Amino acid sequence: MNSLFNKMTKSFAPAVLALGLAAQLVLSPNAFAEDGGQKTVTLTVEKAVDYAKKNSRALKSADIDLDIKRRASAYSWNVLFPDVTVSGTMSRANSVESSIKQANAMAPLMNAMGVPFEEKKETESMHWTAVGNVTASLNLSLAYVNSIRAAKADYEAGKISWEKSQKETLANVKKLFYGLLLAQENLNLQKRSLENARQRSAQAAANFRNGRIPELALLQAQVTYQNMVPEVEQAELQFKQQKNMFAFLLGMPVGTEIVLDGSIDPEYVDLNADDLMKKYLEDSLDYKSLQATLNTMNLQLGAANMAAFTPALALSYSYQPVLPDALDADWGDKDAWVDNGSFSVTLAWKLSDMLPWSKNRQQAKDLKANIQKLELSLQDVRENQRMKIQEAVDNLKMCREQIQSMQRNVTLAQRSYNMSATAYMNGTRELLDLRDAENQLNQAKLGLANQKFNYISSLLDLETLLGIELKK
Repeated sequence: MNSLFNKMTKSFAPAVLALGLAAQLVLSPNAFAEDGGQKTVTLTVEKAVDYAKKNSRALKSADIDLDIKRRASAYSWNVLFPDVTVSGTMSRANSVESSIKQANAMAPLMNAMGVPFEEKKETESMHWTAVGNVTASLNLSLAYVNSIRAAKADYEAGKISWEKSQKETLANVKKLFYGLLLAQENLNLQKRSLENARQRSAQAAANFRNGRIPELALLQAQVTYQNMVPEVEQAELQFKQQKNMFAFLLGMPVGTEIVLDGSIDPEYVDLNADDLMKKYLEDSLDYKSLQATLNTMNLQLGAANMAAFTPALALSYSYQPVLPDALDADWGDKDAWVDNGSFSVTLAWKLSDMLPWSKNRQQAKDLKANIQKLELSLQDVRENQRMKIQEAVDNLKMCREQIQSMQRNVTLAQRSYNMSATAYMNGTRELLDLRDAENQLNQAKLGLANQKFNYISSLLDLETLLGIELKK
């Protein structure tokens, strides 16, 4: 029975691993109730999904990524905002001899004109000059238009990635939940088998005391019961560990006891692969994501071409007040300051960027090549999704048919077990026959539960692929 459990649980083990890598989830403290010091929480699939929506670290990380792209889009116009720089400098000249000589050379002329002039002598203040500077510069290029559009397109692509992350994470939460229900069903079957074996062992002991059966029959019943005890204990431990792992992924405190509230009863949906392809093929998140990326790359290519084949306009204005003799001058005297600022307009065209072997043109060729690759990937995605949709619909149809068949098989196995149990109690059947009938019943029940899980899992995968919720 334990080996059967291991085979059945392989179907949802990949979902456990995928969710463990993709999502770290945290629950709010008020989601728990304490019962005698033991923290317990009752989970339905809806509650588990709701906790994930509110507290998933993976989804919070995706929110941050989306916010980064949102800000980049919202402020993409900042390339049109001028760069403004403000600075102040105090400089000391090593020598002012030439300035003094030049000034003193004017003394005879000034005196001849009747203007009193005293020859200047070197002082420390002459070495110092105060310089302020306010500069505003703005570069304008047609390439900025596509750059702004590319930032906005990148944000749209980010929203698609965010939505995809949401759907995949929440689908994995649902898979894990139903996988635990499958494991719980297996454990319950083993416990019922163990209880039946215990009752048969007790009945055999009573029959042996009354002389109705030989000692060998009693020993067989007792050995069967004792052999099943460690198997059930092992299965119970594995189920507990799986619940602990689920609690860990949900971010629950260590020691939290999860009580599962739900059943593996799929809601069947009638689907047509051709209709799904016509309605939703190009609306799938994978296809939308590639389309958005392709749009962004085309805009980036346009920006590169604009930068190469159109000139850029540079505007610059500077206000630069200069104060000579900064140590002795009156800083508040406006007449003591000299403005050395300027305004300039420059039209620049980097002609080398148009050369085929230039860095710009090589980058443009790389972008073109990547765009071609992405267009091929789009074709692959379309065909791959067509195949996946067809496979998923076929698989769902097969699962549904097998579920109906297995339900009939469970009914037959139950009748066989009941008849074998009655015959065993009447002494007309051997214990081995009864054990075989019980194993067949348990396999039929577990097989039915596993096939229902496969239907639910396949439907979740199809919904994630199409980016919609499929209903009746």
